[in-house]
Amino acid sequence: MDEKEITSNENEPELITKVGSLQELLERASGLRAVVDHDLEDAGLAENIPFPFLALVGQQQMKLSLLLSLLNPNLGGVLLLGPRGTGKSTAVRSLVDLLPDVKRSLCYYGCMEEDLESGGMDAVCPDCAKKFGQGDPLSRSEKVRLVELPLNATLEDVVGGLDPRAKASSRVQLKRGILSRADQNLLYVDEVNLLNDQIVDAILDAAAQGQYTVRRGVMSATYRSNFTLIGSMNPEEGHLRPQIMDRFGLRVVVEGLENKEDRLEAYQRTRAYRENNRGFSAQYAGATRVFKEEIQASREKMQDIELPKKIAQSGLELIGNLELDSLRAEITLFEAARAHAVADAREKVTIEDLRVVAPMALRLRRSSFIDQYIADQSTETDLLEKAISEVIPKKKSKKG
Repeated sequence: MDEKEITSNENEPELITKVGSLQELLERASGLRAVVDHDLEDAGLAENIPFPFLALVGQQQMKLSLLLSLLNPNLGGVLLLGPRGTGKSTAVRSLVDLLPDVKRSLCYYGCMEEDLESGGMDAVCPDCAKKFGQGDPLSRSEKVRLVELPLNATLEDVVGGLDPRAKASSRVQLKRGILSRADQNLLYVDEVNLLNDQIVDAILDAAAQGQYTVRRGVMSATYRSNFTLIGSMNPEEGHLRPQIMDRFGLRVVVEGLENKEDRLEAYQRTRAYRENNRGFSAQYAGATRVFKEEIQASREKMQDIELPKKIAQSGLELIGNLELDSLRAEITLFEAARAHAVADAREKVTIEDLRVVAPMALRLRRSSFIDQYIADQSTETDLLEKAISEVIPKKKSKKG
């Protein structure tokens, strides 16, 4: 990865001038001390200016997990677990200024150039086939969006339903839901453990299939829903259903800051942001721009990251020692290790990558209920085999 200069202005710290990798930038930029006293006057505009990601104090594992999820959508997202006030929601919403660009279809039916490459002209609609013949693009580059699913959302809000505006004009038309709008975006669910079961089932279905179907009377539509799922929760407010827990790739326990200096710095940055969010964010603007560019570049290199067989065997041995049943353990562990390698500007996964990501990838994958259930089934299997053998003896093999 080429080193890049970070430009700055009078309102930005000038402590960082070069960066060699995303890992280095994350470690160095997060340590920038905020200029609490500044001269910028608050414009008073009602803009949504998120707290800068690089201004978050400490919480390296939480920040790393979110970074890896941006670099590699195949990870399956992130679940942040911890008490209130530890910065979980703030961290997720601060990703807005770092989100990379993706290609989105210009067609009503979602036709893309990749469809032509894999299936030829028959794989796209007639209009897109004509556009391709004329040399016109079928897609455009757009920024990934952070789509939030409100806790009070109804099932119709989530999956979609009949459009009330069309109904007012005596027409019947379906409207898209939140899951459809989350396609190729981040879907964030705060207090995910408090969602009602119907909505959880809808998310599970959409996440598993990458699409879902809405039927209302004679009307039906199938929507794309390939999204990165990010959730946060306070465990003391209730448990998360095992089905949706399994859909999160990385799981991070977020605890409060222990160092007194860190807690004081976090307070000072929070106060500066609340007094003038625009002025505070400007201090990190230069580092944020470079960080976003590096995320985009690294994301495009993900497909070239190699997982050596020896490293994969070590990962499988680790999973075997932990007696994890779900194949998602391997998927998450190896995809997280690949993302960690590209974040560190390398083309091959090392054993150190596995060591760093393993706690996040393999946490909360054991189940005492399943362990006991399997033990009970093993006992019953032995009893069945014994009973069957007494009544139906095994045939002796014939020797040639």
